Amino acid sequence: MGLTLCRWLCDNPHESQNIPLSSSPFLPLSVVPPVRLAILLDMPPVAPGDLRSQWSPTHRSPNLCVCASGTSVCRPRVERSSDAAQSAVGVSTGLHVWQICWEEGQRGSHALVGVSTGKCLLQMSGYTALVGGDSCSWGWELSTCQLWHGGEKVGMYPAGGARQSLKVPERVLVVVDADAGMLGYVIGDCFLGEAFRDLPSGAELFPAVSCVWGGATIHLRYLNGLKREAPSLLSLSRLTVRQSLGWDKGTQTQCPALPLSLERLLLASDRTCSINERKTLL
Repeated sequence: MGLTLCRWLCDNPHESQNIPLSSSPFLPLSVVPPVRLAILLDMPPVAPGDLRSQWSPTHRSPNLCVCASGTSVCRPRVERSSDAAQSAVGVSTGLHVWQICWEEGQRGSHALVGVSTGKCLLQMSGYTALVGGDSCSWGWELSTCQLWHGGEKVGMYPAGGARQSLKVPERVLVVVDADAGMLGYVIGDCFLGEAFRDLPSGAELFPAVSCVWGGATIHLRYLNGLKREAPSLLSLSRLTVRQSLGWDKGTQTQCPALPLSLERLLLASDRTCSINERKTLL
């Protein structure tokens, strides 16, 4: 299949084009994602009803309310309190991506997004960082771009360049490689590199947020994950061709010059692509 796709590109060089460059201010600070992460980010998201898209009804501050669907957590107007919540389901192996949606106008100070082992602080008087506020959690403060762990500021993120003018948009992707012990973030189509490394091996890690803004609503969605194994030739070939064509994973527009069987493969994933469809290219 990989040879077929590569041969098609060679025979149709006019169809290959450069990947559109993002206009995001995060682009100069981004890094090339590892191959497994690039494949994962190119995959379609799982169904919205996945249990990994829900906040925990118990591991949260008493000042936070989980909506009926479990995918959003809300903070009422409570004075001088820092409040945290974590997801209902964690991961201990594999590479995973969650989406956090948090409006810029609902953050204030100490708006942190990260992961916890399930033992982090969930509520404290005053305004402080809870995710990253102890040895059991790691967090990125969205307003100041500071990294927190062990109750201390441990650096700035992303690395390099000027971050004073950076405004983190509403949508943030949290990348957890439980096998490598890595936590990172994606803004738009920009992978910002490793924020933390050496996360505890084998520990169950939960996406977590901490908030001080009254009226804030924070949405969680699990996008997808990969096991700890080498990417398939099908995934690698699909990613290479889609990048060469400049296709976005959300684009469903048909390409008239593309054979129908190839088009189906490029729009599918390993999980949805049937054996018969693969055989048509052999």
